[in-house]
Amino acid sequence: MQDDARLIDESLAGRTAAFGDLVTKYQDRLYNSVMHVVGSAEEAQDVVQDAFVQAFINLEKFKRNSAFYTWLYRIAFNVAISRRRRHKPVTSIEQAREASGADPVDDGPRPEERLEQQDRCDMVRKALAKLPEPFRTVLVLREMDGFDYETISDMLDLPVGTVRSRLHRARMQMKDLLQEVLQEDIR
Repeated sequence: MQDDARLIDESLAGRTAAFGDLVTKYQDRLYNSVMHVVGSAEEAQDVVQDAFVQAFINLEKFKRNSAFYTWLYRIAFNVAISRRRRHKPVTSIEQAREASGADPVDDGPRPEERLEQQDRCDMVRKALAKLPEPFRTVLVLREMDGFDYETISDMLDLPVGTVRSRLHRARMQMKDLLQEVLQEDIR
């Protein structure tokens, strides 16, 4: 965090390369988080780029009462919501996955195990795509990105109790959706 503070100070002093260092430090992490929320590699790239531009423009407004990444994620989340309101997404998560080739490659397990693992991943993706956005966002931030409740609260500008409630509801809905997807795959 000290390094972030130094880079922010240098950026505000006019050394734009320091902001480039912040971009380098956080771009992959932000992209991965946004990708899970928006479901499209192309859309995630656009959101991340817009978020960094807005962060650079508004850097002097960063109050430093939270981590830089928390502030940056909040900007990216708001950009994603704004973009979604302007135009509805036209690709499904499955189409985005096929277009981006974002499936993990694992050399360890046998082919049958890989197919079973792939089937489970596909079921989770299908269920996650059906989950309403507020629940999907909280679930991704907690379960996939590993953020604590307070950080998620800061990122989404929600009370901690709301985060806990949404996470609980997301898990319950996800359980039902996974059972539904499993039944669809059996047919």
